[in-house]
Amino acid sequence: MYKFSDMVTKMRSSEIRKLMKMAANPDVISFSGGMPNPDLFPVELMEKIYSEIPLQVKQAGFQYCPTAGYPPLIQSLKNYLSEKGLPLEGNDLIITTGAQQSINLVTRVFVDPGDRVISEFPCFIGAAATFNSYQADMTTIPIDNEGPDPVAFEQALSMQPIAKLVYLTPFFHNPAGIIYSRERKQTVIEILCQHKMVLLEDDPYGELYFDETDKELTVPIKALAGEQFPICYAGSFSKIIGPGLRLGWLLAPSEIIEKCELAKQSMDACSSTYSQVLAHHFMQSGAMPGYLEFLRAEYKERCQIMLDAMTKYMPDTCTWTIPRGGFYIWVTLQDHMDATEILTKSLQAGAVFVIGKAFDPENRRNNCLRLAFSHTPKEKIATGIRIVADAIKNLS
Repeated sequence: MYKFSDMVTKMRSSEIRKLMKMAANPDVISFSGGMPNPDLFPVELMEKIYSEIPLQVKQAGFQYCPTAGYPPLIQSLKNYLSEKGLPLEGNDLIITTGAQQSINLVTRVFVDPGDRVISEFPCFIGAAATFNSYQADMTTIPIDNEGPDPVAFEQALSMQPIAKLVYLTPFFHNPAGIIYSRERKQTVIEILCQHKMVLLEDDPYGELYFDETDKELTVPIKALAGEQFPICYAGSFSKIIGPGLRLGWLLAPSEIIEKCELAKQSMDACSSTYSQVLAHHFMQSGAMPGYLEFLRAEYKERCQIMLDAMTKYMPDTCTWTIPRGGFYIWVTLQDHMDATEILTKSLQAGAVFVIGKAFDPENRRNNCLRLAFSHTPKEKIATGIRIVADAIKNLS
């Protein structure tokens, strides 16, 4: 028998990884992976941008770069984040290998085994997996359509021992699909100000609002709260350009970034310079605003197709969120129902989704499920929803 580390033995198998294997069959309609549809990737645009990059810069893209990131991209991102109202003074920026690495770095520099981390329920599975791998003791707070329950949030922050870290995803939450209301976001800020807790604000979907009127709701907590308490703001190119670039960023107080850079040096030395060169020139090309408008329209259409199908096929005993952006719809079933049983029936009929238990750090609450509309071909969404709805009806 191998004697694995305590960190590895605390890890649990990813439900998403299992489902991705099951859904590999091209005949299965998949609502499982939170991925963009490959037809939406800016392949031709990126080819054109790359063709115009000078040879010397292309050569630099094949070389190592500083651990903190490719300097021109860091400057491009600073300009972008400044326009979003994020504070740069007293903060530094590090380029990460996807936003997942940002979560890992912040956890690594703050959390020891047994330390408490506060997150929402449901919680992004990648974050929960990271916290569990560092043997954190997780406390979850329920969320509604406006954000975290204020009473439960205050209670969680007041518990002993004092939590080391709070993890929130305010914008088009994965998996719940919600965006925090203006009022709830302010309440969160007031509560965190009282406790001076470190916040990890995860924002991979904030640019994917469906309607321009909701843009003001995507202002980051870090932009609104300033320096009243320490905030680590994580973003990603995965939903802006494509997840294959494996690029994210972390904006945080300089002392925190200094520790994160030390931690990253022992992980991967630096994120892909090649990807960083591409991302920098994409940002400098002026193409990003137009491309984001295209994505918002596409995802809005896909979401509406799914919502219309759910209204048509789902039983009255189900409720679901109405997204205003992002990739996901969160479905709540009757208390006695088990999403795993529904998944088994649905998969047999040709459609797959992610069960709610996958997003529960306690691995128990399972009368809920996540449907992703981002990757599924538009013409298959209604058929897949009918299959899922039939599975729910058969087990009601």
